Amino acid sequence: MTFKHWLRTALAVAMLAPALAVGSARAEVNEVRISKGFGILYLPLIVMQDQQLLEKRAKAAGLGDVKVTWLMLDGGNVINDAMMAGTLDFAGTGAPGFVTLWAKAKGIPNVEVVGVSGMSSTSLWLNTNKPEIKKLEDFTSADKIALPGIKTSLSAVVLQMIAAKEFGPENYAKLDPATVSLPHPEAVTALIGGKTEIRAHFTSPPFQYIEAKAPGIHRVLSSVDYLGNITLDVTFAPKKFVDANPKMTQAFIDAMDDANQLIAKDKKLAAEIFTRSSKVKVDVAEVQQMLEDPDARFSTTPQGVMQFADFMHRAGTIKVKPSKWSDMFVPQLSDRPGS
Repeated sequence: MTFKHWLRTALAVAMLAPALAVGSARAEVNEVRISKGFGILYLPLIVMQDQQLLEKRAKAAGLGDVKVTWLMLDGGNVINDAMMAGTLDFAGTGAPGFVTLWAKAKGIPNVEVVGVSGMSSTSLWLNTNKPEIKKLEDFTSADKIALPGIKTSLSAVVLQMIAAKEFGPENYAKLDPATVSLPHPEAVTALIGGKTEIRAHFTSPPFQYIEAKAPGIHRVLSSVDYLGNITLDVTFAPKKFVDANPKMTQAFIDAMDDANQLIAKDKKLAAEIFTRSSKVKVDVAEVQQMLEDPDARFSTTPQGVMQFADFMHRAGTIKVKPSKWSDMFVPQLSDRPGS
């Protein structure tokens, strides 16, 4: 479903709002649907699910026994479409995918989305199985770079930002023709196997570490070297859901804080939780080592998301630019030291 198609449907539904509003003065929802993706960037949500933190926070807030349904979605396009189709209440996604949807839906009643929390930051590595590729300019038209979604996924936009720094702002899209959409687990298999057109994979932990240990794979670059430690993944929700469910929204924020505190205090337990949920075989000790990497950071407070908004506005990807980071997030975060 494209944004334009869904927008027409959403506006048609919005016209029925007065009729649907009859009897709307009721308790907050008792069921929420949340999406997460692959990799350590989603660890706070993985911990939240494993430890049933949202259920506990919702009950403590007087919301009773809340049913939480979890979905596995990867790639900004897929997540945005699901959110716009009304099949998600909270979604974890790459910051660029959220910024794109926030800007497109800004000011449209019953369509707007809002950020609920920051989530994670780490280094993204561009790994390759081609010995000749030592730097970005070594890629040829025949060398394909796998990432979860072209143009709008986290990896895609970060790669554009790196290309802008490497080749000049006007050449930010230079590598776009080389990118192909492939979920991280499948991309790992393709890169290590070396029998497809996939010559590189721009990915996050644990996938980049798995690849780096494989024979014939080497790293071309790390995103931190170009952009620093900025929030890469966030959570967001439809604004109408947040407005109608303030207690549930606060319970979600509190549960996110709980998850991040667990990760900070007990990285071994966090590694065990991640390993149980992983779609690829990883060792607990290795995951713990990844979590102890200084570049791996988990926080409910967004950091550096304006870098994405500024870049995407300059590139023309978004037409509406926030004046400050908090414009894109729920008021509950406004007193936090974000950026």
